[in-house]
Amino acid sequence: MLELNSHPAGRHFLQIPGPTNVPDDVLRAIDHPTIDHRGPEFQKLGLKVLADAKKVFQTEQPVIVYPGSGTGAWEAALVNVLSPGDAVLMAETGHFASLWRKLAERLGLAPEFIPGDWRSGVDAERIHERLAADPQHRIKAVCVVHNETSTGVTSDIAAVRRAIDVAKHPGLLMVDTISSLGSVDFRPDEWGVDVTVAGSQKGLMLPPGLSFNAVSARAIEASRHAKLPRAYWAWDEILAANANGFWPTTPATNLLYGLAVAFDRLLAEGMPAVFARHKRHAEATRRAVRGWDLEIVCRNPAEYSPALTAVMMPADGKGGVHDADALRRIVLERFNMSLGTGLSKLAGRVFRIGHLGDFNDLTLLGTLGGVEMGLQAAGVPHRKGGVQAAIDYLAEAAPPRASLKAA
Repeated sequence: MLELNSHPAGRHFLQIPGPTNVPDDVLRAIDHPTIDHRGPEFQKLGLKVLADAKKVFQTEQPVIVYPGSGTGAWEAALVNVLSPGDAVLMAETGHFASLWRKLAERLGLAPEFIPGDWRSGVDAERIHERLAADPQHRIKAVCVVHNETSTGVTSDIAAVRRAIDVAKHPGLLMVDTISSLGSVDFRPDEWGVDVTVAGSQKGLMLPPGLSFNAVSARAIEASRHAKLPRAYWAWDEILAANANGFWPTTPATNLLYGLAVAFDRLLAEGMPAVFARHKRHAEATRRAVRGWDLEIVCRNPAEYSPALTAVMMPADGKGGVHDADALRRIVLERFNMSLGTGLSKLAGRVFRIGHLGDFNDLTLLGTLGGVEMGLQAAGVPHRKGGVQAAIDYLAEAAPPRASLKAA
C-alpha cells in the first residue's frame, strides 16, 4: 500500500484482466449500511439480484451466489455433481485450466487432461474422439474454460456441446466463465451448459468476493446422487432458501448491494451492446499490438478474447526474450499503471492488457499510451505508432450514440 503522502497524482490504471476497476456507483452501493439478512429489506434485494442474475447470465436456470472466489465456484461445480474417483475430461488451454485440474485431483477425482499449447482454445474434435472412445460412460463431466485469462484465448463452447452430442455421451458440460461473464457472449441454455462457473471481480465490475454457479436441471438431478462431501457448497439448501430471497448461511450483504447496481448497469446498456463494446476495444488493442510489431499469444483470430490481450515479448538477441516483468515494473513506477503478469510457463515472457468491465475509449487509449511509453522506457524493440493505430480504428468504428449518454 502506498503511503498517503507519496500517492501519485491522478488515478491508478488497473489494467490487469481482473480484478477490474469498480465503478463509483457500485462502490457507493457497497458502502450502504449493513442490514438484517433475515429481514424484509434484504429479501427484496435477494429476489432482485437472483432475478437479474438470470438476465445477465442469459439463462432461465437458477444462478447460485456464494460468498467466495472463483476457485470456490470451481469446487462447488465439481462436488455437487460428482463422486469420488469419477473421471473428468478437461482441456489444457492455460494456467487456469491447469489449476482447475489440480483442484479436481485434490478432491479425489480422476481428471484426464487433453494437452494444449497455451495459444489455442479447446479442440472440440479431440473432445469428441475421447468421448466416442468411452462407451461405458466412465467420464462423468467435461470441464472447459471459456476465456483463458492467462493467454487471452476464448474457446468455442457451442462446438464442445456439439462434440458431446455427436458422441451421444451423457457427461455433464461445465464451463468456467470467470473472465468472460459480462464481457463475452455466453449462452448457457442455447449451448447446453450444465454448470456455469463465474466470479464477481471481472466483467461484473465488483471487488473479489462473490462467485456463482448457474445450474441446469440435469446438473440438479446429478447432485441428488453425487457422493463427494459438500456442506457449504451444497446447492440444495441454497436453492431452497433462494426461493424466498434468502440464503441458508450469512451472505455477503454489502457485495450484493454492489452486485444489484452492477447488474443494473449491464442491463441498462443491454448485454448485446456490452459484448459489442468489449469486442471493439479488443480489436483496437490488437491493432496497437500489431502497430508495435509485437506478437499476440492467441494464434487463431477466431479465438481472440474480447476481455484481454496477452502480448509476447520480442527476442533479446541472446537466445531469450526481453523481460516482461521488467517492463511491467517500469510501467507501474513511471506511469502508475498495472499490467497483467505472465503466469507459470509464460512468466517473464508475456504481459497482459485487460480491457474489460467498466471501460471506455479514453480508458483504453490511456492504457495503450502507458504501454507504448513503457516499451520505450524499458528499451524493448518495437515500432512506434501502435496507439495511433488504435485511435484510427476507434474513430472509424464509433459506438452507437445511445451508448454515449451519461449514466
